Amino acid sequence: MNANPQTERRDLVILGGGLVGMTLALAAARAGITSHVVDRADPAELTAEGADGRASAISTASWNLFRNIGIADRLDALGCPIEAIAVTDGMKPGRIDFRPEPEEGTLGRMFANRDLRLALFEAARGEPAIAWHTSATVIERERGEHRVRVTLADDRVLEGSLLVAAEGRQSPTREEAGFSLAQWDYSHRAIVTGLFHEKPHDGVAWEIFFPDGPFALLPLLDSADGRHRSALVWTVKEKDAAGVAKLPDRAFVHEVGKNMHGIFGTVELAAPRMAYPLKFHHSRNLIDHRLAVIGDAAHGMHPIAGQGLNLGLRDVGVLVDVLKEGARLGLEPGDAQLLKRYEDWRSLDTFMVMSVTDGLNRLFGIPGKLPSAMRRLGMGAVQRLPVLKSFFMDEARGMSGNLPELLRG
Repeated sequence: MNANPQTERRDLVILGGGLVGMTLALAAARAGITSHVVDRADPAELTAEGADGRASAISTASWNLFRNIGIADRLDALGCPIEAIAVTDGMKPGRIDFRPEPEEGTLGRMFANRDLRLALFEAARGEPAIAWHTSATVIERERGEHRVRVTLADDRVLEGSLLVAAEGRQSPTREEAGFSLAQWDYSHRAIVTGLFHEKPHDGVAWEIFFPDGPFALLPLLDSADGRHRSALVWTVKEKDAAGVAKLPDRAFVHEVGKNMHGIFGTVELAAPRMAYPLKFHHSRNLIDHRLAVIGDAAHGMHPIAGQGLNLGLRDVGVLVDVLKEGARLGLEPGDAQLLKRYEDWRSLDTFMVMSVTDGLNRLFGIPGKLPSAMRRLGMGAVQRLPVLKSFFMDEARGMSGNLPELLRG
């Protein structure tokens, strides 16, 4: 903690110290850029056992970022490699298997969100370029001609050159700036939990599409006592969500087992169940005067492809790349030219990924035998075409397009 933040100006004032916000602070520090990080939460509560049962797929590009900011060693033993992805329409014949060649590496790694937070927070505590303000409430934001200023409820005043909104989907900073959103409600909820299962998953992530929504099984490391584990993300219609959430554990496991068609043998619950509403939003702007928005503050998408966090980490890589280049040219972080370059770089990539994800969800949600047959015909074509499979695997790894330096190998 910085003992006297009222008198110290730093380069960035980052509002939100979650996975994306704290990654930005650490990446910026590696580039010689200082920051205040302000978060409403208490880190001890965020990292408590059972506080967040979710797991995240970390793409190859995002792992490169973690390695380049010095937290990969803390995480290496905690992630489960994704060796392959199986995509199927209701477990009917005609699935796609995405499995890279051994020399191509994995398709990503699965981490518990808690482990990601612990690694980021531990690194932040030892980084002098970061002043971390926790359990803090922002009561005023000012963006002037030459600086930004944030006043906290305890009367501390934090100053910087650039304000960064990383507060998540309900970002008050984005709302205060008046950014308009393209948004809609999927009228679905994601039921998230962990499973023990009889058979090993062999590093395979399953994306099973049903008319009511996708059913994803994501590989996790075996438990300390050697039991096989996977994370479950089961999308159910809003009208059914309350009923599914209230099912006794035994009945819930029975329904899960029916959807799995025995691929992992018998299953048991390994974690509490949590439910999250699924909504789409995309900010039409990513910048304003001395302001940039990143992560879920800028875009929120369906979890169907597991790319939400990875998109936010790409925001981080691009923003730091732009600010670092600006510093080399003698420009301060809040310079309008730099912010415009960030917005231009991220807007197209974000829109394309979110559009494809939304389209897939809608395509597989069309009920009926004919739509299912057409989907499986298309999936069969992809299965037989190595060029198409390689394209989709590069997308899953996050290694396509114009990548910033931090996300390269």
